[in-house]
Amino acid sequence: MGSPAWNVVTVAIQAAPDTAEFPLSDAAIAVLGGGVIVFLLVLSAFFSSSEIAMFSLPSHRVDSLVADEVPGSATLKRLKDDPHRLLVTILVGNNIVNIAMSSIATGLLSYYVSQSAAVLSATFGITALVLLFGESAPKSYAVENTESWALRISRPLKLSEYLLLPLIVTFDYLTRQVNRITGGRSEIESTYVTREEIRDIIETGERAGVLEEDEREMLERIFRFTNTIAKEVMTPRLDMDAVSKDATIDEAIRQCVRSGHTRLPVYDGSLDNVLGIVHVSDLIRDSAYGEHDGIELEDLIEETLHVPESKNVDELLAEMREKRMHMVVVIDEFGTTEGLVTMEDITEEIVGEILQAGEEEPIEFVADNEAVVKGELNIDEVNEALGISLPEGEEFETIAGFIFNRAGRLVEEGELIEYDGVDIRVERVENTRIMKARVVRTEEYDRSEPEEPADRGDPTSRAQES
Repeated sequence: MGSPAWNVVTVAIQAAPDTAEFPLSDAAIAVLGGGVIVFLLVLSAFFSSSEIAMFSLPSHRVDSLVADEVPGSATLKRLKDDPHRLLVTILVGNNIVNIAMSSIATGLLSYYVSQSAAVLSATFGITALVLLFGESAPKSYAVENTESWALRISRPLKLSEYLLLPLIVTFDYLTRQVNRITGGRSEIESTYVTREEIRDIIETGERAGVLEEDEREMLERIFRFTNTIAKEVMTPRLDMDAVSKDATIDEAIRQCVRSGHTRLPVYDGSLDNVLGIVHVSDLIRDSAYGEHDGIELEDLIEETLHVPESKNVDELLAEMREKRMHMVVVIDEFGTTEGLVTMEDITEEIVGEILQAGEEEPIEFVADNEAVVKGELNIDEVNEALGISLPEGEEFETIAGFIFNRAGRLVEEGELIEYDGVDIRVERVENTRIMKARVVRTEEYDRSEPEEPADRGDPTSRAQES
C-alpha cells in the first residue's frame, strides 16, 4: 500500500486522457525519480563546496584578482561584498535540494515498500549520499582548489541568488532581525586578516618548509619595527666617535680613519652640544682641492636632527629619508646626548646585524641552550635566539641593563644572576661596563609569562649609558 501522496499521483496518472500516447510505467517513474535525485545531489555538492570556497578565500585576494581582471572576479567580489546575503543564498539553496531529495526518495520507495520502511530507508540512504557526495567530497575539493573553484562558481551562484530571490530576501531580513534582538553580529567575516593571524601564518610557513628561518626572522623583525624606539637601536654615548669643532680638518680626517666611519658628529665643548655632522669626503675634498685658504672645520658641518629617545623608529626613518640625513643625535628628557642613530642602525632592525671586518658576532652559541652575548644586545634578541622570556624594564632594554637591575649594584666578572630558569654569568667587564655575558637556559626553564622586574631605581642600571 503506497503513501497517500503517491496514491494521489497514481490516480492522477490513471485519470489522464486515453489519448496519452506514452503512459509512464513503474520503471520509467523509478528512472525519472532517480535522475532527479542525482541532479539534486549535484546541486547539493555545488552549494556545499560554494560555502567553503567563498568563505575560505580572503577578501584581499579577491581585490587582487579584480585588479588583474581575472574572468569571474567581478562577480566574485559582488558576492563577497555582502557575506551575510551570500551565506543565506547558499543555505537556502542547500536546504531546498536536500529536503527535496529526501521527499522524492521517500515517495519512490513508498511505491514499492511500506511507508515506515520507505521513511527509514530514505533517511539513512539520502543521509549517506549527501554526506559522501554532497558534503565531504565537494568540500575537500573546495579546500584544495579554493581560488579556482570560487571563480568558477561565482556566476552560477549569482544566478541562484536571482532565482531564489524572494526566499533569500525573506530569510536575510529575518536573520538580521534575530541577530538584532539577540545581540549577535550581522557581519560574517572581517575584511582583512589581523596582524596576529599574519604572524601565525609566518610561523606555520616556517614549520611547513615554505619559509626559511632567516626569512621568518626578517618578517618578524618588520612587525616589531613599528614598536621600536630610537633608544633601542642607537649607538650609546660611550661608543660614539666625535670631533671637536676646534679641531683642524687634518685632525678630523685622522679621527675618521681611526674610527672607521665616513661621518662624525661635531660638538662644541662636550657631546651634549652636537652642532652637526661632517663627511670624510667633504674633509678630503676641501683639504686637497679647496679653493679657499683658511677654511675651518666648522664651515663643513651639515645640519642634523636631535630626536628624543622615545621616538618611533619608523617615524624617524621617514623623517631621515625626507631630510636626506644619514645620522641623527638622540637626546634624553634633559637635553643630554644619549647616543646617535644611523641609517645602518635602522636597516639592521629589519635585515639583522650588518658586521664589518673584524667585528664580533653579537651572539655566539656555545650549545643549543647556551650563548655568549654582548652586553649592549637588546633583550628581545636574546629571548628570540634562546627561546626565553627575560623581561624589559623602563630603565633598560639591554642584557647589561637587566643584569644591573637584578644585581642592584655594579657587578664584577664571574658573577651569576639567576632568573626563572635562566643563568646569566658576567664574562667580561671594562671599567663599570658589562661587555659580555654568558646566558644559559636550564632544563627546568619555565616558559610561562615572566614577572615584571623590580625597578630598583639604582643609578648603576644606567652606568653603561652615561
